[in-house]
Order: sequence, then C-alpha cells, then structure tokens
Amino acid sequence: MITTVRQLDYGTVCGTVKALTARYRFLCAAPIGQSVQGRNLWGLTLGSGKERVLIAAAFHGQEWLTAWVCLRLCEDMCRSLHDHTPLCGWNVRRAMSGRSLVLVPMVNPDGVEIGLRDAEHRWQANANGVDLNHNFNAGWQELQQAERKKGIVGPCARQWGGASPESEPETQALVALCERGDFRHVVALHSQGEEIYWQYGEHTPRESELMAMTMAAASGYVVSSPTGLASHGGFKDWFIKQYHRPGFTMELGKGVNPLPLSDFEKIYEKAQEMLLISAFL
Repeated sequence: MITTVRQLDYGTVCGTVKALTARYRFLCAAPIGQSVQGRNLWGLTLGSGKERVLIAAAFHGQEWLTAWVCLRLCEDMCRSLHDHTPLCGWNVRRAMSGRSLVLVPMVNPDGVEIGLRDAEHRWQANANGVDLNHNFNAGWQELQQAERKKGIVGPCARQWGGASPESEPETQALVALCERGDFRHVVALHSQGEEIYWQYGEHTPRESELMAMTMAAASGYVVSSPTGLASHGGFKDWFIKQYHRPGFTMELGKGVNPLPLSDFEKIYEKAQEMLLISAFL
C-alpha cells in the first residue's frame, strides 16, 4: 500500500490510516489532538500491553518522508501479525507480547502542506511559524537566547521556538499523549544524516547509550550528539528531562531536505530493522 503512494500530503496520510484500519481490525486509530489549522494528528496503536513505546514523525514541514517510513513500518508490522510471517527475522507476535506501539506519523501536518506548496522557503515550522522541535520545555530559555543571537526573533520558516515553551497545539498534543501514555521510551523520526541522538542532560538513563548503539549496529547509522540550535527544545530532550527515561532522535537518510521520494525504498530498507528494534527493546 505505502509503495504505491505518489502524493505525500496530509490527505494521503488520512487515506492511508483509513485503509490500514479497515484492513487490519486490530489496529486502532484516533486523533491525539489537532494542528493550528484544525488537521487531526493521527495516532495509531498496535497491541495492548503495558510496555508502551512511541514513535513520532514529520515534526518538520520538509521532512514528510519520515511520515511514510512510520506508516510503512506500521503496515509491515500489521501484515506480519495478520499473516503470522516473520519480519526481518522477528516473530512480531511474540516480540509484541506484553507490549504496545503507538505511532504518530505526522506531528506537523500544516507545516508539511506549506512545505509542499512552497519548497523555496524550506519551511520546517508549523502554521504559526514555530519550529515544533524547538518548542518543548527542555532548555527552552537557553535555546531562545541562542536563536536571538542568530537573528531569529519571531515567526519564520525554521528554528524559532515560539513565544513560550509548549505554546503550540501540536506540541501540547504530544506532551498530553506522553502524560497519559506511560511510555517506556520514545523515538522521534527526522531527516537527514543517518545519525541517532540519545542523550540530554543529567537525567539521561544509563541504558540509553547501549540501546542507541544496538539500533545503530542494525542500520549502519552513527551514534552522535546534536550541536548548536539543535541542542535544546526537542521532543526527545523534553521526554528525557521530564521522565528520566530513554528518548531518541533518528535522522533518516542523507542529502538535502526534502529528501526525494525516489530515496524512500533505500531509506526504509536501511532503517527497517533499527525501527523494529526500537519498538521491541
């Protein structure tokens, strides 16, 4: 189903969610909130176990390819569960025993729509001009000072963290989801660089580095640390700070955003086992 996608907009996400839930009755779908412009932020849930993991994608407008990676993972896992067939050598039914996986394929649907219409401005923000991965309450004040030094002082295409932390409905929706979700760990999908970020401050769990190295070994990705304006305000930063549990950012693929649709298959093939491991660890 995902391999036949030719348009990568919000409407296609909605159609894909509808098709997947119609085909696989055990897959649950419900909005976790809405965007600035009223688009649903879809959450998909596999399993009902108490060990819960969250994978979220498309935080940035030009990183829409991450949404299709997320949905392809969902589709492949559903097919494996339905057909009782292995996936990358994994018995998914056994691996999911006592677990559940929540996927939010498009955190920033407004930004994706803007980015598709206006590639020239390299739009990453939401419809309010706020970069959602600068808007979480983790070192937000330090990040704001760094933004000002770069001349970023208000709504723009990228890297403005907003007027206050968690000011945006999309950010608030993920925070609320985590507050009620009791997630063991979270994964944020971004592009590009083929890197895995795993640490943030003094509350980074000891097991996080080993988990990141395990996922890197499955994919050939590099375990790394963000620098500059990417050092604070992100979703995984906030999750680690708030819950003292592992959080990861995966930078999928290589090149210049937006990565072309022609890269999708090789990006997904390289990341597939890594993503499965992230769901089962």
